[in-house]
Amino acid sequence: MVFILLSWIYMVFTTINIGFYTSKITKIKNSNFVICSILGLFTTTLLAGFWAIFERINIEFHVFFLVLNIGIYVRFKSEIHLIYKSLFQKLEALTLSLKVILFSTTLLILAQCASVPYIIDNESYYIQTIKWINEYGFVKGLANLHIFLAQTSGWHIAQSVFSFSFLYPNFNDLSGFFLLLGNIYAFPHLNAYFKNKESNHLIIGLLPLANIFFFSFISTPSPDLPIYILSLILFFKFTENYKNGNPETFHLISLLVFFAVFIKTTSIVLVLIPLVLFAKHYKMLIPEIVKPVVIGLLVLLLFTIKNTIISGYPLFPAVANPFSFDFQIPEAMAHFYYDETRTAAFSLTETQFDSLGIFEVFKIWIFRPGLHGLFNTLILVLLVITPAFIFKFFNKKPFWMLYGILFFQMIVLFLSSPQYRFFMNAVLFFTFLIASTILSTQKSIVISLFSSLGILIVILMVPFNLSLFTTNVHLKNNSTLSVSEIVFPHSNSKFDLRYQSIKNGNLLYNSPINNTFFWGSGDGKLPCVNKDQLEYFEVYYKIIPQLRTTHLKDGFYAKNISNESN
Repeated sequence: MVFILLSWIYMVFTTINIGFYTSKITKIKNSNFVICSILGLFTTTLLAGFWAIFERINIEFHVFFLVLNIGIYVRFKSEIHLIYKSLFQKLEALTLSLKVILFSTTLLILAQCASVPYIIDNESYYIQTIKWINEYGFVKGLANLHIFLAQTSGWHIAQSVFSFSFLYPNFNDLSGFFLLLGNIYAFPHLNAYFKNKESNHLIIGLLPLANIFFFSFISTPSPDLPIYILSLILFFKFTENYKNGNPETFHLISLLVFFAVFIKTTSIVLVLIPLVLFAKHYKMLIPEIVKPVVIGLLVLLLFTIKNTIISGYPLFPAVANPFSFDFQIPEAMAHFYYDETRTAAFSLTETQFDSLGIFEVFKIWIFRPGLHGLFNTLILVLLVITPAFIFKFFNKKPFWMLYGILFFQMIVLFLSSPQYRFFMNAVLFFTFLIASTILSTQKSIVISLFSSLGILIVILMVPFNLSLFTTNVHLKNNSTLSVSEIVFPHSNSKFDLRYQSIKNGNLLYNSPINNTFFWGSGDGKLPCVNKDQLEYFEVYYKIIPQLRTTHLKDGFYAKNISNESN
């Protein structure tokens, strides 16, 4: 916990400086500490992304990054201090109960980040993605080694900056930092609601009640967590500024949406939010459209370059590509990845999925066991009942617009990959909207927040068997804090694995020993991949990954062995 706190202090310093300068360049008038830090993360991610095209994100980048931060701070010190002053004033203005809850929440977030990582995707590709960026930057054809590495997210690029791999091996806590930012954003709005009784402030102010759900994400750099927080902030900004929009808010909303899409492409529907604002205030915004368009194109450029280098396809998993590269993953592998992603939400094989009608698939989706079925049912219930609450309590155009956007998001996801974590931003918004009509008094809100704190403490301290909620054997135990982790965080992997070196053609790789997780690589030394996975593609697809040269930095290609004798 102590080590993580120290790293977060540095993260605050850097993201506030970079965020302030981002606001200045884009002419966004912002003094909000959290928004400034998020903008700093966005710009840092872009800087690191373009750097990673050519070089690793390691000590060389941090020298440049530190010089840049010091330069900004020295030049604009007095203005930057105002951002910190504004934060302290807002925290000081909180009621005593909210101060106690926020302080306790901060400690619990630190504790959860220091404990055993929970999300299983961390073991398959989060750790390895970040290690590759830290040691080599973007590597050509890396997805030929492990297909999941083609999913390299903007969030993993950001985490690679704040992993400080050249100093310490166990920093993996960017999602926890972002959840803390979300809570810091929510509490002053909750405090404002106690005074002005405006429902918008209450909806965003209820965010801390979802910490019970968020905590499972924050001990790993899961791209889902920042999407939830960004979405809730975007929804608040949209409803607050729909009627009386201005260029500064439009620029801010556009940047937050670009950040969300770069983190996770399943959030692409959020692009409709700035488009709706533009349509509403186009006369005012047409002269101001150049900057957001340029930034959007810059994000798109980095996205396509990243994808092209890692997979050979600019818009992976789409295989449309006017160019051909020797490091391009075979189309068969790309289709395999798409089919696996599409059918994973239904726990069906591709053959089973294709043989069923849409109604049968829908029934399977609804009645999936554990959390999947629970949240799938919940989103349908919320889609049905939320219009009644909007009509009775929030009968304003921006709320209906948001409902329409999120309904459309659900349709898009159902046609692609309706995994419940992809539409949780809608679940959270609709739930908070409904809850705000029930938890309307200060006493009920404070009691609810203290109750959620108590639940979090129990979850963090007491081991539970979670078989009731998941059938995944790797997720049946919650993450609890040990005494040693009060200072030193747990290693980045939940598994204490041993590895063996295996040679296949010109590739010498490390494979976990006795690892039953097919996609798992853990925290093995690069290059690392489960041998069972490579053998699967070798047997069924007749391809094996090979080095393009004698240097790992030069990447991998897929060698077709179908014509080789056995």
